[in-house]
Amino acid sequence: MPLCSFYASTSLPVAKPHSLPSSSSSKPYTATPAPAPTAASASASAAALSLHLPELPSRVKDKILSLELMGVDYGRALALNPALRDAAPESIHAVVTFLQSRGLHFKDLGRVFGMCPSLLTASVRADLRPVFAFLTDDLGIPDTAYRRVVVKCPRVLACSVRDQLRPALLYLRRLGFRDARALAFQDPILLVSSVERTMIPKLDFLAGLGMHRDDAVAMVLRCPALFTFSIERNYKPKFEYLVAEMGGGVHDIKAFPQYFTFSLDKRIAPRHRAAADAGVSLPLPDMLKATDEEFMEMLDKEIELQKQAA
Repeated sequence: MPLCSFYASTSLPVAKPHSLPSSSSSKPYTATPAPAPTAASASASAAALSLHLPELPSRVKDKILSLELMGVDYGRALALNPALRDAAPESIHAVVTFLQSRGLHFKDLGRVFGMCPSLLTASVRADLRPVFAFLTDDLGIPDTAYRRVVVKCPRVLACSVRDQLRPALLYLRRLGFRDARALAFQDPILLVSSVERTMIPKLDFLAGLGMHRDDAVAMVLRCPALFTFSIERNYKPKFEYLVAEMGGGVHDIKAFPQYFTFSLDKRIAPRHRAAADAGVSLPLPDMLKATDEEFMEMLDKEIELQKQAA
């Protein structure tokens, strides 16, 4: 059965096909949900899209139509994974069938392949099976929960167990991340982060601000998202603002490492200026974690207390 006919016959919802982008397109993938197609509607859609592919062999058209039906931008996927050009539709079908057998829904495939086009030409035996074995054997994830991990972080499927996933897990365990299942469900992006290029440099930078390395480790254990932030775009400007404008220091971020998770331009600086203009001093957690309404109520309350004290 041609691959596009396989998807046309499925009862699962698919994305509406759209005109084929050029191979140089960098437009981000956006899936558009649609009702499950009938055989007639699928044939009509395929016929309409085929008008844009007059010079291509039927097997290539079949491959493109199949990806478009899943909601995958073929042009972008080809630009990021040139091997897709020569991939047989049957090999893509094998990957799709395997992922569905592991609990992924058809509607998930557009996001998964859109973020990781390399998976379209992956080997089920050599690339994908080891990842799912890692999820079970190393992280304790039951097969009923595979989808939860993969949908949250599709990149986990594109990583080598030997070269990336297991070294990252071992490093995180040495730091003190004990709950592997919580790590997989809540912060799987850490498993696909480089130990040498990402995690170690960020710990070194935090320690270099004037704290002991153990304090830096304690910060990332409390706030694992710290491993996902850029030193140049996040740590440096926010710490400089804390010191220069707010009169804070290392003790503040040790006590409240979540400070780095808030936007400098949209949350930290505006609220600090509002509090300073009102002559009010608020603890960092109170100032940043509150909603806009709660923050204004705190300011009004502090202003009223100052008036009563005067």
